[in-house]
Amino acid sequence: MFARRFLGCIVVLTLLIVAGAFAIYQWGGRVLVEQAVPKGHFEVAKAGSGPNYAQASSWLARPGEANDPSAWLPAGFDTDAPGKAAVFYIHPTTYLETDRWNAALEPGPETEFRTRLFVQSQASAFNGAGELWAPRYRQAAYGAFLLKSEDAQKALDFAYRDVAAAFDQFVKEAGDRPVILAAHSQGALHLERLLKEKVAGKPIAKRIVAAYVVGWPISTIADLPALGLPACTSPEEAGCIVSWMTFGDPPNPDFIFHEWSKTTGFNGGERRREETLCVNPISGVQNGSAPPQDNPGTLIPTADMRNANLQPGAVGAHCRDGLLILDGMPPELGSFVLPGNNYHVYDYALFWGAIRRDAARRLAAWRG
Repeated sequence: MFARRFLGCIVVLTLLIVAGAFAIYQWGGRVLVEQAVPKGHFEVAKAGSGPNYAQASSWLARPGEANDPSAWLPAGFDTDAPGKAAVFYIHPTTYLETDRWNAALEPGPETEFRTRLFVQSQASAFNGAGELWAPRYRQAAYGAFLLKSEDAQKALDFAYRDVAAAFDQFVKEAGDRPVILAAHSQGALHLERLLKEKVAGKPIAKRIVAAYVVGWPISTIADLPALGLPACTSPEEAGCIVSWMTFGDPPNPDFIFHEWSKTTGFNGGERRREETLCVNPISGVQNGSAPPQDNPGTLIPTADMRNANLQPGAVGAHCRDGLLILDGMPPELGSFVLPGNNYHVYDYALFWGAIRRDAARRLAAWRG
């Protein structure tokens, strides 16, 4: 069941988001914008009541809760007793409707299904390092990413406020444990801001094992100095940031950087594509490379499409010009490449085993 959902819903979801942005950049896409962007202006009331993160209902994953999607493991995968870290994970965009700029906290069944699926397929990579918290939040609709507007920015700011409130509650509940932060896509956008506002220069910065800011660009010049943590330069380093965006060769990331490069970095400087942070999740090294045999496991669906196995050595990767470029590609995952040779869909799945190993190594380094 997991594999069918993984290859179906996640692919369709991300294809809509990324391909939509690509079409707008390439062809103007006026009709697409009109169809995809939420109708009317941003209104707080349309997002419904806000979360109470002291209550279990405001979380997708939280220690001690039943039916926790982050507890999933691949078929036949054996794991040791979990580590002692506290993990805070922020899911990507799963709301595809156009009736409002932000999803309600308790969305419809399709959005709920997709949201839990992301927690299952991505956050599970960290369940060997410790206990997981994954908040529900009134996420910005995917149409908010298709153009720059006051409404879109308000929607993203609104979503971030929920994430920030969830993080405050997480800090209270996590106690004095080491902390791992992880996110993807829209979640990674919010995690960048969270690092700047809630971690940089704060006491909690000393407890950060690593921050996995995946599927969203970070400028090493205009953003990184304001985030309070350096880039991870070796696999045995703790208190640092791991970030990548996956592409095949040759890559064409223009649809990502076209608008991003027009924005101002957290320190007020200009964001440039060539300064984008890339830490190889296999090697754990900034601007590093790793052959397929060094990859401990890619999620591969079983023949009956009811589960997924972890296949070692399926694909390698190297950093080039701020992007993570694949070396080889398993045929089971080759059918859903997005425009520009973009493997955004598989940012976590391609390196699930490597991410799990990386988190364990960095936790050991933090304790050491």
